[in-house]
Amino acid sequence: MPTSSDSRPAGDPPPRPDSLTGQPLPGDAGRPPPVLRLQEVAAGYGAAAIVSGVSISAGPGEVVSVIGPNGAGKSTLLKAVTGRLPVMTGTVTFGSRDITNMRGHRLARMGLGFVPQTKDVFDTLTVTENLEMGGYLLTKPQLTARIEAVLSTFPALAEMRSRTASKLSGGERKMLAIARVLMLEPAVLVLDEPTSNLSPDLSRAVLRDQVRRLADSGTAVLLVEQKAFEALGVSDWAYILVAGRIEIAGPASEIVARPDIRQVFLGQSVQDATPGSPAHDLNSSPRPS
Repeated sequence: MPTSSDSRPAGDPPPRPDSLTGQPLPGDAGRPPPVLRLQEVAAGYGAAAIVSGVSISAGPGEVVSVIGPNGAGKSTLLKAVTGRLPVMTGTVTFGSRDITNMRGHRLARMGLGFVPQTKDVFDTLTVTENLEMGGYLLTKPQLTARIEAVLSTFPALAEMRSRTASKLSGGERKMLAIARVLMLEPAVLVLDEPTSNLSPDLSRAVLRDQVRRLADSGTAVLLVEQKAFEALGVSDWAYILVAGRIEIAGPASEIVARPDIRQVFLGQSVQDATPGSPAHDLNSSPRPS
């Protein structure tokens, strides 16, 4: 089983995107060099691989979506990326560094933030206390300054500093969850279904006003989202995962325009859904029917 370790001294700041030196994957011409890269990753539970042969990447300033039908393995993939599930084969790299099977707290120190679908805030703590928990590696002066910086990004939260998380609406809770992870200024932000249980209007606001804005500030965002077409609308690049494998990869604007995409969300592979349609890469030649 692949392994990795973290030798960065405690207290060192996480690396920023311009210090990471990953090389683009084949077929990724025109994209920024990746901060986060998976190569031929397989992961699952016990001896059973739920995802296999998965290669994806995300670079600074990109929103990269992984979408697909229910049961495709999207959340399993994120658990493997963030050290919550073992990688069976393949590698996960952060810039030029192998982070395969590194534990989540070490990844946070390095600059990889993760917002899970559930249990993403501390219900009994106030907004300020949640942010303090997110900045647990910072000194007290750093913590105070960073809280103010994060609240300037999410001004709505600044008006709720003393409110407990349990009293927040669904959209406000998700805003706080993202803000808490941003306390350590991650180079990569991994989001697992950030619009789960939110109304259509709130879902669009989270994706457009928060996720897209974070990427525009230079963060690499890896997004798993069930609301596929909304996710594609704010993404630069996208991968469609079907039955544990990447079936399509390419610019989100081109993927959303493909007539066969809805077939994928009926649980069929691209080849089964539309004979002769290309798989794996939008720029590949059509397969013979």
